[in-house]
Amino acid sequence: MRGVKREDVAALTGDFEEVVRVCQPRIFRFALASLRDRDAAQTVTQDCFLKAFQARDRFRHDCSVETWLMRIAINLVRDHARNQRWQFWRRAEQSARPVEVFQNGLGDGKLSPETQASLKQQVEAIWEAAGSLSEKQRTVFLLRFVEDMDLLDIAAATGMREGTVKSHLFRALQAVRERMGA
Repeated sequence: MRGVKREDVAALTGDFEEVVRVCQPRIFRFALASLRDRDAAQTVTQDCFLKAFQARDRFRHDCSVETWLMRIAINLVRDHARNQRWQFWRRAEQSARPVEVFQNGLGDGKLSPETQASLKQQVEAIWEAAGSLSEKQRTVFLLRFVEDMDLLDIAAATGMREGTVKSHLFRALQAVRERMGA
């Protein structure tokens, strides 16, 4: 949905199927990267669009549709994590790595198998390091580097000020670099 202008927002909100088609992959990737559980990510994605559909007439147009949807997804991810925090299977969920998000980029046939294996290990190490971040740092980190959102959109999606987003991103990068030994 990159490049959608505010003038286009009204057109997109009129055709909700188009909003789902355009935005669903990004919302799902964020949920999968945050939760590390494909079923939970699918549930969060569906819930996100259900909530958005039910509230579409209350959309204020003060941000892009995508930012609004991401805000809903962030809240649903937080709710899911809060609800699951004390269950036994949470430990298994934390050990899962959403490497499949990046598999297409690693297996393009232009890299040697050794280089692909090395890159895969680096991606797994980054996911492990990101998993140790605080919730806010992890959210900002994922939105910036997985979803390639700019700082103002992250601020709008999370409800944080831009300076707070920068601070969380700086601390997240510092923590990931420390864990990576860089």
